[in-house]
Formats: sequence, structure tokens, C-alpha cells
Amino acid sequence: MTATKGIESDRIDGVYVVDINGISEPRGMFAETFRVEWFPQRDWTRLQCNRSESIAGVLRGLHFHRRQADYWHCINGRIRVGLFDMRVGSPTRGRGDVLELAGDRPQGLLIPPGVAHGYLAVTDITLIYVVDQYYDGGADEFGVAWDDPALGLDWDCASPPLVSERDATNPRLEEITAESLPE
Repeated sequence: MTATKGIESDRIDGVYVVDINGISEPRGMFAETFRVEWFPQRDWTRLQCNRSESIAGVLRGLHFHRRQADYWHCINGRIRVGLFDMRVGSPTRGRGDVLELAGDRPQGLLIPPGVAHGYLAVTDITLIYVVDQYYDGGADEFGVAWDDPALGLDWDCASPPLVSERDATNPRLEEITAESLPE
């Protein structure tokens, strides 16, 4: 019934996609969406779960953390996820990827610390995400411009997305200091 192991991305080291298997029956469906054992490489003792809703055309990010991993599960709608490896010591440093998550195709996405991440809501969406660090007021929250050509992310936007003031002022990759880059 449940996923047992994530499949590691062939583009960015440490990013995993999990196919979530549910049980469908006449009343609906049941699926286990997250289990600590699926990702033994992370310490999940400070588990926090969040819900994000966005209308179609919203772009959130790109954000990255030095310590926090995220696990995303889109439960409704469709998002286009942008990822970029910011980690200094990573074998895939400087690589980006764009993939899609959708509520009608249950998958989970593990994003390790140091991988910048964001999403474009292709439709109205609901995203559930689990993090392995409690929110700390933003001390471990950094950003990079979602539209920086140096990232090479093709968001395939039909029109300019709706972006928060904070995300609109994220620096370009070349402006980010070495001190804020994760290991």
C-alpha cells in the first residue's frame, strides 16, 4: 500500500521522488504520504508539518536553507517545481531541474538542505510539506531570484507570475555571498 523508498534524482544529488501508493475503494482513497523510514539519511526528530495554498499563477521561491530539509506532497492541483543545487561541496552544485507534482498523481518530493526550491502554481493548489527543523523566525531562510538566467530553470510561464514582495527582491546567484551558501 505505501511507498518504501524514494528514487533519487539523476539531476540533483539528494533529491528524492516517492511514488505514493494508495488504496482506492468506492468511498474514496487512503494513502500514507510520509514515513520517516523512507529517508533514513535525515534526522526527523524536530518534525513540523505545514499547509500552503496558492491560486493559479502564483510563484513561491526560490528559497534555500543550510539545515532544513523539506518533503512536499501536492494534494490538490498541479505545481511546477524549480530546484537548484546551491551546496558548495555537492557533486551536482550548480545544476537545476524543473519537475511537476500533481494531486491526481500522488508523489512526495524530498528536498535536502542547500537545494534552492520554489514552485509555480499551474492551477489552484494545496501543498502539504514536512520539514525537519522547527521554524526559527527566518534565520535559516535564504533566497535566490526565481528568474535568474544563471539558474537555467524553464518555468514555462504563459504570463508573468504573481510573486511576493520578498521573493521579488531575492538576489541573483552572482550576488549571493559565500557565507550564506550551504556546505
